[in-house]
Amino acid sequence: MPLRPVHVNIKALDAEAVGDFWARALGWSAYSAGVTTYVGPPGGLVWPNPAAVGIDVVPVPEPKTAAKNRMHLDLATTSAAHRAELVARLRECGATPARVGRGPAPWTVLADPEGNEFCVLEPRETYRDTGPIARVVVDSADPRAMARFWGEALDWNRHEVTDDRAALRSADDVGPYLEFLRTPGVKTVPDRLHLDLLPYRGDDGAAEVARLRTLGATDLDIGQGDVPWTCLTDPEGHEFCVLAH
Repeated sequence: MPLRPVHVNIKALDAEAVGDFWARALGWSAYSAGVTTYVGPPGGLVWPNPAAVGIDVVPVPEPKTAAKNRMHLDLATTSAAHRAELVARLRECGATPARVGRGPAPWTVLADPEGNEFCVLEPRETYRDTGPIARVVVDSADPRAMARFWGEALDWNRHEVTDDRAALRSADDVGPYLEFLRTPGVKTVPDRLHLDLLPYRGDDGAAEVARLRTLGATDLDIGQGDVPWTCLTDPEGHEFCVLAH
């Protein structure tokens, strides 16, 4: 059975502070277990959450470079008033205005306290039922090719595939979309954000990793050593991990 995304992994110098920011930003809760900080919907720690993709903040010694992340989060809003309130609240929590080289746009571009870019979208009917995270956005040279790879890798459905944009969402139509947007430029530094995937209980994780390799994934050695997860890159070089239960 294909894999499922369970959280967005964010690297941070101060994982606790960045986790607290995203918990406040999303109206979620932060849970510290060991060295990482997991951010998920309120109501107690449920992992993997069946209706949301959480955030796992992992401490690293290196700060973010000046290069724009090639993965970012877009936050949903339900009205102009909600959007204004959310932007104001995010600024109070430590977000700062950011520029990503685009012209005027109807959304607001901000960065979290360590410089990771994200967007607050204007109200859109498509994202009305996603929860606070509307979509996980990945810069792509070829969205159609990414839709083929990720459509086979995940148990998510393809909603739209064009030359400029490919969108996937869970088979139950809950939670955020995963979207690949045609974007100029090439990947020059390791991603500060990446997806972590999880097999379903009873599935063979090693067999799933082998299947991903046949689809075009490549093994990635970042000095992780002997760990219970597998680091890979997709055909465009975006890092991701396959976790173990």
